[in-house]
Amino acid sequence: MLNPKGTRIAQIELNGQVRMFDVDDPVLPSWIEDAAFSSGDFPEKKKMKEEDYIETLTKLQMELVKVQFWQQASGERVMVVFEGRDAAGKGGAISATSAYMNPRSARVVALTKPTETERGQWYFQRYISHFPTAGEFVLFDRSWYNRAGVEPVMGFCSKDQYEQFLEQVPRFEKMIEREGIHLFKVWLDIGREMQLKRFHDRRHDPLKVWKLSDMDIAALPRWDDYTEKRNRMLKETHTDNAPWTVVKANDKRRARINVIRHILLSLNYEGKDKDAIGEIDNDILGFGPDFLKKK
Repeated sequence: MLNPKGTRIAQIELNGQVRMFDVDDPVLPSWIEDAAFSSGDFPEKKKMKEEDYIETLTKLQMELVKVQFWQQASGERVMVVFEGRDAAGKGGAISATSAYMNPRSARVVALTKPTETERGQWYFQRYISHFPTAGEFVLFDRSWYNRAGVEPVMGFCSKDQYEQFLEQVPRFEKMIEREGIHLFKVWLDIGREMQLKRFHDRRHDPLKVWKLSDMDIAALPRWDDYTEKRNRMLKETHTDNAPWTVVKANDKRRARINVIRHILLSLNYEGKDKDAIGEIDNDILGFGPDFLKKK
């Protein structure tokens, strides 16, 4: 759990100006509050209304129950990988997706740092052991893509290991696709001020303070490094058989709705109700590296 003692101040360079961000200060600076929702070129001005969100989400969750019945009857395997910067909303999107699914055949995988034994294995090995068996729906809260982001940025892997990963992963994922597993790779993208706001919210919420670590604060000045690694990851690992679904996630409600819609629309399960699912918001969800270049 985060230790509230002491002060952690991060130096943030934003729009050519250096700002100091003190996560322990209970007052969120106005330069964060005012810019958070629109940061990162987010296309909406307000959150999706709660009543609309709940109504839409309920319909989608009913469809996900149908997916599980289809999987049990057919043996189809589904795997969803959720990636994004810290506080991008991965856990909430996973919870919204799995909330009413049968936990006997739907599981969440959130691995801790590798053990000494795992560090001596082939990098992908510890992830493969968690892949779905017949009829299972598996959601990864972070994945093998740690090696494309946090590990090279924070110095947890060598340059050679990083380069080898980018070379190997398209072939690795092609094997997954050929095996017949339905693989979805989701990148949740948020603006810089929104990340700062969410960190601050976590720090001062006694129910969520455990979500914020000193490592999160240490990574804040490395925003541009993470951006460079994100861009290269999307460019080199977005393939026809394993494409990246990119979601603008400053509004968690819209992000969750569109992620679930995309999964449902991509699966040919029995009893699919396309009217209940609705249509993807193309301003919120797109594919590959070019989506984030759109204004």
